[in-house]
Amino acid sequence: MSDDQTPNATGLAAVSLFHGLSVSEIESVSGRCRWQRFVRDQQIVNAEDATEDVHFIVSGTVRAEVYSVSGRAVTFRDLGPGDIFGELSAIDHKPRSANVLALNDVTVASVSATQFWQLIQDYPAIAEATLQRLTSLVRSLSDRVVEFSTLAVRNRIHAELLRLARDHLQSDNSALIAPSPTHAEISARISTHREAVSRELSELARSGIVERRQSGLFISDIEQLTRLLEDLD
Repeated sequence: MSDDQTPNATGLAAVSLFHGLSVSEIESVSGRCRWQRFVRDQQIVNAEDATEDVHFIVSGTVRAEVYSVSGRAVTFRDLGPGDIFGELSAIDHKPRSANVLALNDVTVASVSATQFWQLIQDYPAIAEATLQRLTSLVRSLSDRVVEFSTLAVRNRIHAELLRLARDHLQSDNSALIAPSPTHAEISARISTHREAVSRELSELARSGIVERRQSGLFISDIEQLTRLLEDLD
């Protein structure tokens, strides 16, 4: 990790929490931040740590995950430019709920829990965006609970592919997920084993629904993949 004290209001403008702020307000927020850089595979946050800083991602991608007692990775989500992490501990002052790992070179702007609360009080737009973000997280986790409770493994794979496709649409019915997720990454997201993911992706490839390309995982027929998800027999 390296620190960079140079404010970068342009980078912060892309952060979702600050979309309702004016340029001058973002510049003010930028001046309160501590700027840090992390390299690929560097741990940014450790689960159960007592730290409470909130981090705004300016560039790069991070992964939030936990490990079971047996050492099995369970991936929550990947976060990229414009996303934030660490707000839960800043709000409830409890230990970190997950590990956060840099997937590539990452730049974050960070504030302490006290500074984060001050931002919420100073800027109603940040308070509103924070509530919207937390609501979105609750809804997403609720959807996953329903999936784990009601879907077979193959259908959970379909659901995860559709979730990834939403962020990489090329048209109404196709998407290129790049970089291509590995079988291990998909299995960690849906709590299964790599062999099940490999079998189902092979079946989807034979059906012409997905295609592994050098540029990523191409989904050629989102509608058909959705029908497979809805086929629970």
